[in-house]
Amino acid sequence: MPVDTLAGLLRSRARDRRPGLYFEERVWSWRAYVDECRERAAWLDAAHAARDAEERATPGPLHFAVLFDNVPELLFLLGGAALSGHVLVALNTTRSPAELEGDARATHAALVLHEPAYADLAGHVAGRLGVRAVSTDLRVPFATATTAGDAPSNGEREAAPEDLVMLIFTSGTSGRPRAVRVTQRKIAVPGTSLGAGLTPEDVVYSSMPLFHSGAIMAAYAPAVASGAGLVLRRRFSASGTLPDVRRYGCTYLHYVGKALSYVLATPERPDDADNPLRLAFGNEGSATAVRRFGRRFGCHVVDAFGSTETAIAISPDPAGPPGCLGRLPEGVEIRDRATGRRCPPAVVEDGRLLNADEAIGELVNTRGLGLFDGYYNDAAADGERVREGEFWSGDMAYADPAGFVFFAGRGTERLRVDGENLAVAPIEGVIREFPGVVEAAVYPVPDAAAGDQVMAALVLDGDFDPGAFAAFLAGRADLGGKSLPRYVRVAGELPQTPSHKVVKRVLAAEGWRAGDPVWWRPPEAPSAFRQITKADLAAIEDEFVRHGRHHLLER
Repeated sequence: MPVDTLAGLLRSRARDRRPGLYFEERVWSWRAYVDECRERAAWLDAAHAARDAEERATPGPLHFAVLFDNVPELLFLLGGAALSGHVLVALNTTRSPAELEGDARATHAALVLHEPAYADLAGHVAGRLGVRAVSTDLRVPFATATTAGDAPSNGEREAAPEDLVMLIFTSGTSGRPRAVRVTQRKIAVPGTSLGAGLTPEDVVYSSMPLFHSGAIMAAYAPAVASGAGLVLRRRFSASGTLPDVRRYGCTYLHYVGKALSYVLATPERPDDADNPLRLAFGNEGSATAVRRFGRRFGCHVVDAFGSTETAIAISPDPAGPPGCLGRLPEGVEIRDRATGRRCPPAVVEDGRLLNADEAIGELVNTRGLGLFDGYYNDAAADGERVREGEFWSGDMAYADPAGFVFFAGRGTERLRVDGENLAVAPIEGVIREFPGVVEAAVYPVPDAAAGDQVMAALVLDGDFDPGAFAAFLAGRADLGGKSLPRYVRVAGELPQTPSHKVVKRVLAAEGWRAGDPVWWRPPEAPSAFRQITKADLAAIEDEFVRHGRHHLLER
């Protein structure tokens, strides 16, 4: 009988004495891991009861925010949430203090748990919310009264598939962070599906951030479901990936975005393929990186399409043309955003899309919401995605006559940098405060390896001072590092509709090859802007060719 809750998957591992979790020099059996989760379940129950005694508890489960790198404690707390019914709020450690405060407040976080390295950040968030911050460290035993052995602790409850376990943030078209509801089934279902190809003899490598859904659903969950070992790396390291794979005997590697490209950028050795890895699974790797990674390291790479909402999934098809996501699944259509009608097939000649205006539309699940259980406490956000029982993804795509799907972007109001979704509205709000700015627009331009880069177009009432602009951005606490523009275009005017709305698709299509002056932060000096040159443009184009993404420049 299929297990449809994370709590059920954990209980299936409660007597398993085989190695379950590896972190640096330490190893926990699956049984020991579940015992740790039960300790956290009891502690969370007690923390909620204490708030209740102080008449500070809100009805329902305890929402607790966490600030951790990829360390075991985060997974102990996730398991504790699954077993106890409380809710883990996964804060993104790369966001600014002001952003994190907003995220924690929006999700009703009543407690902030953190590792020592994030004490100041956690203290800021907790202080602003008027809640407690608690530091945990593997070097100090987790202080709680818990039941030993296999008996459930006082904090353990029966779970239903629709019960909330976790909140993971993404960005939407309105510019506000959106907390996606991650239920018991939302972790268990992909875990069981991906875990079907694993055995307890396999070892899963997880170095992508655990505050994102990919690592939870495509690394952690399959390991729990199958009994395979799970290796945590505190933070991703390109040079450390292959040594880790060999050290722990990893057979399955999870990645997001440009991670494959970063690993491929390490010096090549004749024995690179001499390793135990047989499968790399992830999303948004470039076609060239996927091919090169598999060939260099002797493994099969599966680059799938999906999102945190998990309402639409497209499986790769090796029989498809280069660059395609796979075949359009049954019940998923590409529709025109304005009319709601299904878009016609693409007309492609020599690799170029000739009917983009009519062929590109939004991916829509016409049969329901898949595993999407809504955003947390955000009816407006739900309304943007759910229309008459159908899920509108916000992801743009087109399909050829054979049904093979090609990703076309996320529209001009959303972008994805280094595997992370960002919204443009908050970035625009900051840039408009720079002295001399008359108008500003922020939009995505393609990255040579995967995903997007941030570009801004400015209309100024004077000359552009690149040094002052860089210093202004660096001094903004409300702007995360990944939100910093890579390219800045200085224009006399921006293209507008008759109603004076900026037409960003024109700006995005022109990119950094516009007739106006463009400044950029080159890879060799990413902290400073300099005006882009003809040599820079040629080097950028060569990089797109090298990664097999040159077609993205032909718009």
